[in-house]
Amino acid sequence: MGFKENLREEISFQGRLLKDVALEAGLNQYSLNNYLRENASIPSADIAVRIAKVLGVSVEYLVTGKKDSAPHYYVHYSAEIKNLADKLAKMSARDRKNVAALINSISEE
Repeated sequence: MGFKENLREEISFQGRLLKDVALEAGLNQYSLNNYLRENASIPSADIAVRIAKVLGVSVEYLVTGKKDSAPHYYVHYSAEIKNLADKLAKMSARDRKNVAALINSISEE
């Protein structure tokens, strides 16, 4: 199977709506539908990454279908940690640096 089949299967497996996946990935539903069509092409790398993040899978999985391809050091983080990471990603570089300094000072105690 290829990207479109794996993407379709993963969305179905998770019971997700196309419109919700598209919205969370910053796409319109028409664009996501285009990646699922019979003659669909694989999206650009940045869009594939966004879709994979929304679904909680790797881009490699969407392309190859191999679920066990994650490196051994890959860690599954809790929803709380993922939420904090999402908030950090939205911060300015200066704010991230300040948060990092705070975390480092606390963890050194």
